[in-house]
Amino acid sequence: MACWDIGDLSVTDTIKNLKPLRAVYGNIDDNLARLEFPLDNKFTVEEVSVWMTHIGGYPNKYNQRIREEIKKNSPTIFISGHSHILKVQYDKKLNLLHLNPGAAGNHGFHNIRTMLRFTIDKAQIKDLEIIELATRG
Repeated sequence: MACWDIGDLSVTDTIKNLKPLRAVYGNIDDNLARLEFPLDNKFTVEEVSVWMTHIGGYPNKYNQRIREEIKKNSPTIFISGHSHILKVQYDKKLNLLHLNPGAAGNHGFHNIRTMLRFTIDKAQIKDLEIIELATRG
């Protein structure tokens, strides 16, 4: 899964050759990325519902575009990016896990390139890891 500013489709093409990929386009992405990937990606893995979008906000501060929908149809995991700053936060009001994986690339506001890895086992989210790749640049 990926939630980012894709930038260059050669990145997603490389990943797709290795593993299945679900992604959303980001605000810097061009029309080619927007044709290939959606603004919102909602799906279920085993028994876990997932909603990915690039600009989603955070618990108690969700983006206006998704605010009402997330209250009505809360996923188990909500993944959004945009800030490029890694954050894992549980939203007690909506009973969902909010994940911002940070940014694995060199462009953005982040200092450390990061990503998240976790396992979905039936209805459980397990083995959540924060992976620091390197300093940006």
